[in-house]
Amino acid sequence: MKKFILSLVLVFSSLFSLQIQAGELPDFTDLVEKQGATVVNISTTQVIKGHRGGHQFQFDGDESMQELLRRFFPGQIPGVPGAPGVPQEFKSRSLGSGFIISADGHILTNAHVVDGADEVLVKLTDKREFKAKVLGADKRTDVALIKIEASNLPVAKLGDSVKLKVGEWVVAIGSPFGFENSVTAGIVSAKGRSLAHENFVPFIQTDVAINPGNSGGPLFNMKGEVIGINSQIYSRSGGSIGVSFAIPIDLAMEVQGQLKARGKVSRGRLGIGIQEVSKDLAESFNLGKARGALVASVEKGSAADKAGIEVGDIILKFDGKAVAESGDLPRMVGSTRPGGKVTVQLWRKGVGRDLTVTVGEIADDEGGKRNASRGGKSTEPTANRLGLVLAAPTAEQRRALGIQHGLIVEEVRNGGTRTDLRSGDIILSLIVKGSQTDIKSMSQFNDLLQGVDKSATITLLVRRGNAQTFITIKGVSDK
Repeated sequence: MKKFILSLVLVFSSLFSLQIQAGELPDFTDLVEKQGATVVNISTTQVIKGHRGGHQFQFDGDESMQELLRRFFPGQIPGVPGAPGVPQEFKSRSLGSGFIISADGHILTNAHVVDGADEVLVKLTDKREFKAKVLGADKRTDVALIKIEASNLPVAKLGDSVKLKVGEWVVAIGSPFGFENSVTAGIVSAKGRSLAHENFVPFIQTDVAINPGNSGGPLFNMKGEVIGINSQIYSRSGGSIGVSFAIPIDLAMEVQGQLKARGKVSRGRLGIGIQEVSKDLAESFNLGKARGALVASVEKGSAADKAGIEVGDIILKFDGKAVAESGDLPRMVGSTRPGGKVTVQLWRKGVGRDLTVTVGEIADDEGGKRNASRGGKSTEPTANRLGLVLAAPTAEQRRALGIQHGLIVEEVRNGGTRTDLRSGDIILSLIVKGSQTDIKSMSQFNDLLQGVDKSATITLLVRRGNAQTFITIKGVSDK
């Protein structure tokens, strides 16, 4: 009897194992057979030119190249003992991937794959090679559209990245390290990821093995539809560690439409600086829960300024779409046609209101980093209840900083209330329970602090360099 039961257990275990293998683990062979030919290998060549200047060899358009060559090829660089000299120019080559979106040769890839290239070469799976023309590239989304002169090409099926679900299987095909048409697979780890300095792309995060050379290649769902363009990886070594990011195909196709029509992308602009609404900030502004985008600065003469948007407003909806977190807003505004009129729902001093905004346009060269500026020396050595040593700016400093009021943070002392304030910050306003007061003098600020309960949460509007931000402080010292 025991042997019979054991035999039954073994049979059921085998059947269960076969069911898992046949039903739960995906088979990618059909997908690769049908869609593999739509993926291309892209190689680029950039000619780096140089000229002799005194005892140095200088490279046009690349100030770091000379130092790089000196470090790795010291025997070939003039100015280094024993150096015989270097050629007047040389070629830099790189590899990437792409996929065909039209039978007449339109191909999508990453902007960084073709950036600065003097020659772009596309290789198909049937070994044919074509020189490609770059029709347009958008660095903000890292999408580029290139064209080869060919016909009757296999075309990739495009899917809907909005319908993509976290946890579903996805497949990447590309040329990692130059190994053409390599296939890797994994699952969707997350959607709508915001990355530093990438405000316009809600990235798809996956654990698919993506490596250098995969850039620009397609990310497929199990229906064989492209739902993303592989763009970036998070890595400490330069290789895959299971954290990769893809541009949603819906966004990529919107961008390519503009690139095809005009060679560039136009984006809407409000002219505001924003930050995330934390739980503490929501409490300070009497907002029921943490949501929306907090306006930290408004550029004078901008679309937001003309519409009446103010510092301290929290934007809850843009053109009827809810702003769940601050990272949503740049994408919403950026995808809006410049000159269009939209309704903005915001929260101001505990009351909701609607404003109509005529959206501006982002300049092509906008978005560079700004330099910080610092205030003068303090004449008041005593720290206040927040543990801050403050100074009133002089008239000259106010003119130089472009402010009408505020106090300069000279020192943040140990033992004071824990805060993210730094020396050189300028405190412009104090917000308590949704009420905002501009800071115009030391005595006024200290009087306001004296009236704050030690368990209360306060928020400061702070100027840091050329930017403004809100800093929340929970609990005020009894000092």
